Amino acid sequence: MTAWKNATDLATARANAFQEALVELLKIPSVSSDSTRKAELEAAAKWVRDFAEDSGLQAEILPTDGLPVVYGERRVSDDGPTLLIYGHYDVQPVEPLSEWSRDPFDPVVRDGNLIARGSTDDKGQFLALLCGLQVAFESGLGPKVNIKVLIEGEEEVGSPSLVPFIRANKERFAADAVIISDSSQLGPGAPAITYGLRGILCMELILRGAKQDLHSGSYGGAVANPANVLTRIISACQKPFGKIAIPGFYDHVRELEAHEREAFRELPFSEEEFLNEVGAPALWGEEGFSSLERKWARPTFDVNGLTSGHQGEGSKTVLPREARAKFSMRLVPDQDPEEIRRITEEFLLSLVPKSVEAEIIPEHGASPVLVSTDTDVFRAAERAIETGFGKRPVLVREGGSIPVVNTFKEELGIDSVLIGLGLPDDGAHGPNEKFSLADFQRGVLTMAALVDEVSKHS
Repeated sequence: MTAWKNATDLATARANAFQEALVELLKIPSVSSDSTRKAELEAAAKWVRDFAEDSGLQAEILPTDGLPVVYGERRVSDDGPTLLIYGHYDVQPVEPLSEWSRDPFDPVVRDGNLIARGSTDDKGQFLALLCGLQVAFESGLGPKVNIKVLIEGEEEVGSPSLVPFIRANKERFAADAVIISDSSQLGPGAPAITYGLRGILCMELILRGAKQDLHSGSYGGAVANPANVLTRIISACQKPFGKIAIPGFYDHVRELEAHEREAFRELPFSEEEFLNEVGAPALWGEEGFSSLERKWARPTFDVNGLTSGHQGEGSKTVLPREARAKFSMRLVPDQDPEEIRRITEEFLLSLVPKSVEAEIIPEHGASPVLVSTDTDVFRAAERAIETGFGKRPVLVREGGSIPVVNTFKEELGIDSVLIGLGLPDDGAHGPNEKFSLADFQRGVLTMAALVDEVSKHS
């Protein structure tokens, strides 16, 4: 009996146990943006540490300036290749709760999917990799491959503590490549490796007027309404069809290569199915680009939240004293987040009239990234995905951002291989987030196969 046959038999035998483990992890409400959840986040870190130890790694919890990271290691060779596995145990907030079909931290299986906050982003995906390591170790796969694991707890708030932590521990995290599963396939039956990520820049604009809410009849027309001013400023930042009006915003945007546009056109992607998936009346966006090009390789400006005035039932005729807008910008190569932050702040402040006071709160940002597709580990990942999913992966970009990919490149000098186990309609960051249990199992096999491929072709 071959080692690979042992591995597939073991993965099948432990499928239910792996699923039960994921359910346990998903029950922990590890929302990193909620300062009241520190105990739950620490509990999630301890759970991951224990599971990593059970999987054959020497694991520990390491403190950072913020939330702790879980580090695990298995060293088998002084001259063999080293893979660094990355994931995050923190999750997004769950509000609005009314849009969930049940408690977001009470996982349920429905139609072959596990529904819970964090199921696909990122607990289900990184746990599949750890389960795959467990299968590989016990089956004798990858005898030459050293493994390091880094699971953090601040990804959903921009990983503020991770950059200085990695910078201070470069030797500990040194590796030949990073393996990350925190993205998606192109669609059902279309496994993918992501070679490009958009960057991100977030900020909040606060406008303040009178010292308190004012009667709109007694003061309207004589005192500025911060909500009215805010909507005019937001409108001034945008042109029709998704174009951005901030001066200098497009100065360093790298245009898509002709071969990339051709490759995107050949992907098994349907605009009609995409429209049905999102449930919007019609698709929309920058003219001259397809939906894939718009969401993978073009920059955006999006309002993420608006707050001002009366929010309760019925009317309340006031001039609100304050108005707030949270917004994010997705960036593409070669846009620099700090440069975009500077020109955006200058433009916003230039639009603020003297009748209100403005405050800009800078939030997290990350550079866009393109990774090399011409490495031994990348090619090993292609073969491993074909083994685990039964189909050769397509190469895609991703509209979202994973800031740590830049950190690994800049601080450790290594590329990341982004193996998507989720699906585009999994609802990451939204209500009723789900993760296919079949893809979870395929991810287990893919990770086991990857260790084997890297060992054989090192």
